[in-house]
Amino acid sequence: MTLQPAQRLASVSEYYFSRKGKEIAALQAAGHNIISLAIGSPDMPPSPETIDTLQREAQKPEAHGYQPTRGIVELRQAMAAFYERNYQVSLNPETEVQPLIGSKEGILHITLALVNPGDEVLVPDPGYPTYTSLSTLLGACVVKYNLTENNDWQPDFGELERLVSPRTRIIWSNYPHMPTGARAQRETYERLVDFAQRHNLVVVNDNPYSFILSHEHLSILQVPGARDCCIELNSMSKSHNMPGWRVGMLMANATLLSWILKVKSNIDSGTFRPLQLAAAQALNNAPEWHEEANIATYSRRRAIAEKIMDALRCTYDRRSVGMFLWGRIPDDIAEAETLTERVLHKAEVFITPGFIFGENGRRYVRISLCAKEEQMQEALQRIQKL
Repeated sequence: MTLQPAQRLASVSEYYFSRKGKEIAALQAAGHNIISLAIGSPDMPPSPETIDTLQREAQKPEAHGYQPTRGIVELRQAMAAFYERNYQVSLNPETEVQPLIGSKEGILHITLALVNPGDEVLVPDPGYPTYTSLSTLLGACVVKYNLTENNDWQPDFGELERLVSPRTRIIWSNYPHMPTGARAQRETYERLVDFAQRHNLVVVNDNPYSFILSHEHLSILQVPGARDCCIELNSMSKSHNMPGWRVGMLMANATLLSWILKVKSNIDSGTFRPLQLAAAQALNNAPEWHEEANIATYSRRRAIAEKIMDALRCTYDRRSVGMFLWGRIPDDIAEAETLTERVLHKAEVFITPGFIFGENGRRYVRISLCAKEEQMQEALQRIQKL
């Protein structure tokens, strides 16, 4: 008997960090002390009140049943209040807010709800690989649009006009940008809304990094007319130190959300109720928690990451935000992976080559700020010795 996978698997490869993680695990098992500055998984805990709420609610005998796919009302109300307070965007928690099991789930559900096989989606290059891989798995045609350092990693709208077609259904946007750290710009959001309205398509803006090293909180939903043609994803993984909790949120008008819910309700059930209540508590963290627990810590780590980039002779933008530092490799190095592999095997430090984010990332590397300062200092010393 010869079994064969579905043909769609031929169009994608194993996620880079999944594949590379096996190699790192093997090196660790062989006695190598690898310091990982690669993955953006916050290493700090959520607020104490968040954890207390989870523990308290989990003790209740009635807490363990199935939950509504829509999410509990307490969480939807907390998400709407979070957007009102931080982005000055008013949302109806009954019809315009959808909790997610992480925002990656939202990427899948949005694509299933809006894109037919053979339709086109516009995806940034460089950009989050999941935009491309899930679109490809679902039979969409991925059309890359270029983001470049010379344009502050913002879209070239002249190029977008040349790339869009009657088959284009979605344009993916992500600011503050991963992997480059480019800041969100109000003008970019305004032009994206205008672009979507004129071409009858949907902008999906992925917005998980606006609380990391940034006091400026922008949402595409702040733009007049955005409700008609935009969806925004957000996540508690980065901003609230909850990556393993898998809590994301989707904001859209009632019609778009109803289409997405039709997909979601056939795929999963609601998240554990105590976890949802704890997430609602986290959304009410005091501003001081974000300032002290996150921004101050990431600022110290960012200073060390800049020294690592200097040691690697990479150039970078001191204005960038988010939990990564993006640097251009020296001209005398052939490609980024040459540098990252040497750093891995000679200095035992794992940093990310930019090619995994697209063709425009080939001459860049990315350093995560999700490591203790002591580890980052040790990584710096190892790299300096090279």
